[in-house]
Amino acid sequence: MKSENRNKLTITLFVIYMLLLTGVILFKLPFFSSEISDGIRVINLIPFQGSFDDSGTIDFREIRDNILIFIPLGIYICILKSKWPFMKKVLPIVALTLAFEAIQFIFAMGRSDITDVLDNTLGGVIGIGIYALLFKIFKNRTVKVVNILALVVTVCVVLYFAYLFYLSHFVMRRLHP
Repeated sequence: MKSENRNKLTITLFVIYMLLLTGVILFKLPFFSSEISDGIRVINLIPFQGSFDDSGTIDFREIRDNILIFIPLGIYICILKSKWPFMKKVLPIVALTLAFEAIQFIFAMGRSDITDVLDNTLGGVIGIGIYALLFKIFKNRTVKVVNILALVVTVCVVLYFAYLFYLSHFVMRRLHP
């Protein structure tokens, strides 16, 4: 794959990732949650306070999901801004997650939570680490390998979202008119 085509593919996949990320974070896609806009602004500044369930045990699913969803951002930043030092790569991750939390607060979409900022940032940092590891293994072929994996994952995620959209808008309406 030529370098120019590889860059176009990377940018296209990055844009799709950012659209999906925005949809998941702000609009709770593909779940169409009632939490989207209940008109109540909630902000939690105590780390992991909202991570406990009713029985007092920590619910690791949300923490895991918040970390996993930001790993690709760290990888994409490494590809798109390969010359940046580590801390400069972390800054857009922190800025984006703070922007998402601020938007959720301003528009009363879900809840703003410091835990999300910490988890999302950790996910991005893990992505930076994964890219560094992949670069040690694949050297100059790293971007090609990442693009192939990202393309497969992106197609699967888009198909999954389309399937859930179909279920929620067509199948469920027939079952519960």
